[in-house]
Amino acid sequence: MIFKESKTISQQIADRICDEILQGKYAEDERIPSVREYASIVEVNANTVVRTYEFLQNQEVIYNKRGMGYFVTPGATQKIFSLQKTTFLNEELPEFFKRISSLKIPISEIESMYEAFLKSE
Repeated sequence: MIFKESKTISQQIADRICDEILQGKYAEDERIPSVREYASIVEVNANTVVRTYEFLQNQEVIYNKRGMGYFVTPGATQKIFSLQKTTFLNEELPEFFKRISSLKIPISEIESMYEAFLKSE
């Protein structure tokens, strides 16, 4: 996994796990890889994955069954979707608006590109 400097590694791993849940790689109430397994997958120290799992557990995205591992919380998909939508609308979109404003890109050009994108999916 290639990491960016804009977020902590554990936050980037949390984002990846959330994306994997949204994509259906891990279903609700399904076990996710152990800390060591996931550390091996993303090639980081296990302590980083521990922090990630603790964060996701605090967000009620995953839960721990003692002696069995971590599982996706029922309702996690909707919770992740809601959290990511809120983050996008409140943090990323304003930055996007600032950028298109500074580059003087008309919203009609953005709309056309978005419509073309939707047709290509």
